[in-house]
Amino acid sequence: METIIVPDTASLAQAAADLIEAEISPLHSTMLGLAGGSTPAATYDVLAGRTIDWSTTTAWIPDERWVPPDDDASNQLMARTALTDRVNLRLFAPDTTGDDPVASARDYSDMIAPLLAADSARSITMLGMGTDGHTASLFPGTTALRNTSDSYVANFVPQLDTWRITATFGLLALSDVVMFLVSGEAKAEKVAEIASGAEYPAGRVTARERVVWLLDEAAASGLSR
Repeated sequence: METIIVPDTASLAQAAADLIEAEISPLHSTMLGLAGGSTPAATYDVLAGRTIDWSTTTAWIPDERWVPPDDDASNQLMARTALTDRVNLRLFAPDTTGDDPVASARDYSDMIAPLLAADSARSITMLGMGTDGHTASLFPGTTALRNTSDSYVANFVPQLDTWRITATFGLLALSDVVMFLVSGEAKAEKVAEIASGAEYPAGRVTARERVVWLLDEAAASGLSR
């Protein structure tokens, strides 16, 4: 488990932005997966303040709540507000305006999977982790955990009584780099368990080159160092 540990959430946002900026280049196309949540939002704010040539980069959404795109709970709304609209970064987002999450996920998969699989593109995907060990919308006990194809699927989450649409483990594995952003003492136990080999969804994520866990001191407090 490759980890980078920083003092606090502000340092986490800076470190994440550094890693992302290092991957962005006008010399090659880049796919950038934008996670939802408050920790990634701080990173987006840092990125928006930097001078980066985004012309060869396309952003996408690793998972989305089944809500309208202008709903306050929407991951794509947060991504647009915090980053993509501010820097004129192209964003391909799933269509959540209809009433069929299965069809929406299938259509988005048809768009995103070929772009991630292309040998000509670099890809870096940001993810978070919940206190239950879920990542994206791959929640413990849900059917999407059994789908390892390189696709995007609808996933009903009984514990939340709602639909989500999400990248599968297979689709995430097409990323060259996956970067977890995890902060807070509430997640320290799961981080330590995953580092010890416990079977949680976040611990099953792989990448072509590396999976990096960016942790603040609170989230890393259960690790042996």
